[in-house]
Amino acid sequence: MASTTLGDALPSGGRIFTSFPDIFFIPEFVFGGLVWILVASAKVIPANPLGWVMFVSIFCFVMTTLWFFIFLCGGNQSSIWPALDAGYHFVAVVFFLSASVDLAYVTYGIGQEVKLAQVLALLPAELLKIYRLYISAVVMSYVATLLYFLHAIFSAIRWKRS
Repeated sequence: MASTTLGDALPSGGRIFTSFPDIFFIPEFVFGGLVWILVASAKVIPANPLGWVMFVSIFCFVMTTLWFFIFLCGGNQSSIWPALDAGYHFVAVVFFLSASVDLAYVTYGIGQEVKLAQVLALLPAELLKIYRLYISAVVMSYVATLLYFLHAIFSAIRWKRS
């Protein structure tokens, strides 16, 4: 039975900037952070589904930052880390997918209000601004979901190889 050394399983230090799937860390920061910023910059109405979106985006941003620094400092060289890496990214995919669906639903509802307000010629500028911010947040949320999904798949492949 062939086995790999622990050093080959997960990169550490500067190698995370050149190894696959760890190069997804930076785009995950960017797109996950943009979801957080875009939703927070508008009024968080309705609070319940958008509260979940805010929780997910902040949680994943903080955890990805922590994960990034653990990898950067080389604290990921134990044999359990490949499984933890795949597990964390799977949880992030499930969280971000659920948040993306919630955000898309809320954005659709606001879009219906915008259409009604345009028909009645009573479209307030604030409603249109919020609608546009949420559309941008939905796009960024699905991109972040895709990045976390790709990272989870390739982390699972790397885990099975180690």
